[in-house]
Amino acid sequence: MYIKTNSIELFYEKTGRGEPIILLHGNGEDHHIFDVLTTKLVKSHTVYAIDSRGHGKSSKTKVLNYSEMMEDIASFIRGQKIERPILYGFSDGGIIGLLMTIKYPDILSKLIISGANLSPSGIKKKWLLLLKVSYFFTRGSKIKLMLTQPDIKVSDLSKITTPTVVLAGSNEFCTDEHTRLIAAHIPGSKLEILAGENHASYVLNNEKLYEILIPYL
Repeated sequence: MYIKTNSIELFYEKTGRGEPIILLHGNGEDHHIFDVLTTKLVKSHTVYAIDSRGHGKSSKTKVLNYSEMMEDIASFIRGQKIERPILYGFSDGGIIGLLMTIKYPDILSKLIISGANLSPSGIKKKWLLLLKVSYFFTRGSKIKLMLTQPDIKVSDLSKITTPTVVLAGSNEFCTDEHTRLIAAHIPGSKLEILAGENHASYVLNNEKLYEILIPYL
């Protein structure tokens, strides 16, 4: 299904019944990374799996900006009249979730993020180097987004009043110190470091993700 918001069209799939939960994918992906998770969540939740702007079947844009991507989802929630959903965001989706709860503290009932960062400085040096090389050859807008954004201040995290869970693999894309910094500055947040997992190993159509999330839902 499509909904027009902020002068673009967002594609989303709505399935299941029960407490609403929004699923937001990472950079260069689409909602299909949650297909396995969705088949399990639909038994207890109304699931909204969304393609972010510039991804999947949503409108293409020349420039990507996390703030605009966040406003798209906030507008989607208001437009669909979804009453304080849970939001699970992976990577870029987690960044969007952080920005949303900072600006709109009452819009979500709970935020769960995994593999998110506050700025490119939180990314491990080897991955930053690979991104820079890739951007040199492709000039891709999605890679540029990761190299230049976000710019979330640590002090802004203290504004988050939404119950928050911070997840990350022990072999993350971001440094362990950065993940712990995020959790330490969100009041009352819970932190779980997943042993043996990397940035995406437990997320991309993996049954582990449901087992990880369900205690927090």
